[in-house]
Amino acid sequence: MAKEAIEEMLVTYHELNGDIEELHEDPSPLDLMRFVAKNRPFVVRGGCSTWPAMQKWNVDYLKKVMKDTPVKVAMTPHGNADSAVMNAVDGSICFAKPFEKYEAFTDFLDYLRSQDLREESLVKYSQTQNDNLRGEYMLLYKDLEPDIQFASIALQRKPDAINLWIGNSHSTTALYRDNYENIYCQILGSKDFVLLPPVETACVNEQFLSSATYSDTMEVTLDEPQVQVPCAIWDPDEPRKRSTEFSHLSRPIHVPIGPGDMLYLPACW
Repeated sequence: MAKEAIEEMLVTYHELNGDIEELHEDPSPLDLMRFVAKNRPFVVRGGCSTWPAMQKWNVDYLKKVMKDTPVKVAMTPHGNADSAVMNAVDGSICFAKPFEKYEAFTDFLDYLRSQDLREESLVKYSQTQNDNLRGEYMLLYKDLEPDIQFASIALQRKPDAINLWIGNSHSTTALYRDNYENIYCQILGSKDFVLLPPVETACVNEQFLSSATYSDTMEVTLDEPQVQVPCAIWDPDEPRKRSTEFSHLSRPIHVPIGPGDMLYLPACW
């Protein structure tokens, strides 16, 4: 009976909700609250296109401003930081965090740009989530808006954290969820999002996995002391692997965003 109820819930949800809404101007604070209440994402095409960074940022400018400032760099063999990985020792699945070290920003950026030419297997990615734009990337912070007005007014608070991610086509973010509202702003390049609503929790096969970390030789080593981390082990890009009896009812939403675009992602998506 429970199985049929979950199946009916998933089918009904997708019948009532299609693709996410695409806007071409900033929503009002009231409009945002309507999306928050419905727990539905939206894209604002060109939502951050007037920010100074859109006109200033390029390779030469970033190097000139950041120079050899040390930045924390994540390293994995497949661009799969913070993801479910097979443990080569016993074949179990663990939650693997990247190997991290500090590098001069110019060296890091040069590596990203030339990786395809050198066919390097090691993937590097700046992905710290510790408010790094007001920390190690503070020199670039002046080129961005300090907050997003419609969100600050609607939610009655300033951003808890403002983070900068820098990667290339080799870096991939594993399926995960945040328990708070997020707004992503694309400055350079593009990013393809694959979104699942919270109602699809039954599809993603979330399990508690042993925490692990890549070493500098890109081997996965279990952490000591051991910690259990909740992690989705099903991947919508490989729907037949590690699936549940409900995974076939998932309807992933593909959302590409390009320079100047803004994506609102509600809590728990």
